[in-house]
Amino acid sequence: MAFFSSDYMLHVPPHTDGKPPPVPQLKQVEFDTFSISGVVHSTKVRQIHKYFNLVGSHPYRLPFSQRSYPPNATLYRIINALEAAHLSYGHPINTEANRRAAILMIVQPNNVNTCDERPIEEMLWQREIPTFRVEFAQPVLETTTLGFALELLFCSPHKPEAFEISVIYYRAAYDEAEYDDTGIAARVQLEKSRAIKCPSIDVQIASSKKVQQELATLGTLERFLLPEEAARIRKTFMPMYPLDDTEAGWVGRELALNPVTAEKYILKPSKEGGGHNVHGYAIPAYLQRIPQEHWAQYILMERIEPPPDIDNSLLSFRGVSSGPVVSELGILGLCVWDEGERDEEKVKDFGQSCFMFKTKASGVDEMSVVKGDGYFDSPWLV
Repeated sequence: MAFFSSDYMLHVPPHTDGKPPPVPQLKQVEFDTFSISGVVHSTKVRQIHKYFNLVGSHPYRLPFSQRSYPPNATLYRIINALEAAHLSYGHPINTEANRRAAILMIVQPNNVNTCDERPIEEMLWQREIPTFRVEFAQPVLETTTLGFALELLFCSPHKPEAFEISVIYYRAAYDEAEYDDTGIAARVQLEKSRAIKCPSIDVQIASSKKVQQELATLGTLERFLLPEEAARIRKTFMPMYPLDDTEAGWVGRELALNPVTAEKYILKPSKEGGGHNVHGYAIPAYLQRIPQEHWAQYILMERIEPPPDIDNSLLSFRGVSSGPVVSELGILGLCVWDEGERDEEKVKDFGQSCFMFKTKASGVDEMSVVKGDGYFDSPWLV
């Protein structure tokens, strides 16, 4: 089981002065498979914006229609997908113990994403699916054990009974700082269990920036898709380079170390959570500070140049600011599949009407809402 998010921004290709600018193109920023946060907020923001417009509080008084203001069912689709995975797990192994199956949500301690996690937990309880939040990593080892058939047993400190875990829903364990000896032991225990993982560790690795860069290499997509399908998808890719010892890697190194060419690029490590990228002029100095043998852990991606003439107002704890903005559209995929099956009929897709929309000031490099750089938004189609 996995939730996927493919994030896109509008890109205006370079053009000659005096000529009309080319039509903006949709370009992929990244592809995520782990701890897709913001699904509750994005659904609520769409409802808020719709309400403001209907009661006349929106400053632009836009004419409402279902086509121009698309519905966002992300929250409800995620609940449906988790419920389907829970039911597909089947009955607990030890029927004599009379245990109930439950979903285990792995979360970070003291995290600000609680408001994005609690509604999912509560909606699952409303469907009579026991759902528990456990912090990573020591609490995982303290509250879970593996049974004789590798079933994951969870003992809540607030309930006397033990639950057999059907689905492990990760909202933590994606940052390398979480993997000390305790974190490694906790992840190994969870992965060894027969519970359905969302995502499994192989799906998590598939979202690394190195995989994204390799998929952009000519001939790679064609291994999985028809040539015409691969060509359409490749049009959304920005140029990307490795920084290893290959021929393409040496091209990437030359671009990254030259202050003039580096200005057009972003240096990306294979890390989740936002805020790890190095931008433009800062790339050469950054590479010189780290050991050269670590360069292969990064990819170099050409910077997306968004349209310059889009303005909006942004509200945060700092107040209201107005000016040029940049938006990012995340298209979500939600699916549950049978392990080892390649038959498409074995894949249950829950991704209809699932997206997230974020906006930031144009002068800000990152789009992380949690870190105060971006804002949840909703699109208006014209």
